[in-house]
Amino acid sequence: MAKIGLFYATDTGNTRKVAKMIKKQFDEGEVELFNVKGATAENLTACDALIFGTPTLGDGELPEPLAEFLPTLESADLSGKTVALFGLGDQVGYPDEFVDALGILYKKLRKLGVRLVGSWSAEGYEFTKSKAFRDGAFVGLALDQDNQADLTEERLDEWLEQVKLELLGETVAG
Repeated sequence: MAKIGLFYATDTGNTRKVAKMIKKQFDEGEVELFNVKGATAENLTACDALIFGTPTLGDGELPEPLAEFLPTLESADLSGKTVALFGLGDQVGYPDEFVDALGILYKKLRKLGVRLVGSWSAEGYEFTKSKAFRDGAFVGLALDQDNQADLTEERLDEWLEQVKLELLGETVAG
């Protein structure tokens, strides 16, 4: 069975909470959680697939622990790994930077040669701009715990149904 590393940065604890919700959707031992504050390049390379989660802070910035983790991320050989992304943002308070950190992280990972999965429809969101919005969809699951927390569980379930088999390395019949 493939081992998925779920790496997250958190500011208020919401991203950690969502990471734990994701882990619960997998069988025991399939997902290991890593706060990027203490994660290493070896943690990254030891996993068959990866999930990254990040909040967007201020005017569209990465949280400091994730920004500090980028050199570690760039030092690991991740080419060919399957990676899914999720990001938290506030579309009402920051409509011009909604889940920008997700877009920044996507851009960094794409340069590392990973296979990104899990784009997400922008239907049901109201924002002006987002670095995570490309080719008509978000580059990963976009969540708004400030204004749409009631939709998080449903969105997570639907997104995980989409990415789970790819992350586990299983082929979908049909």
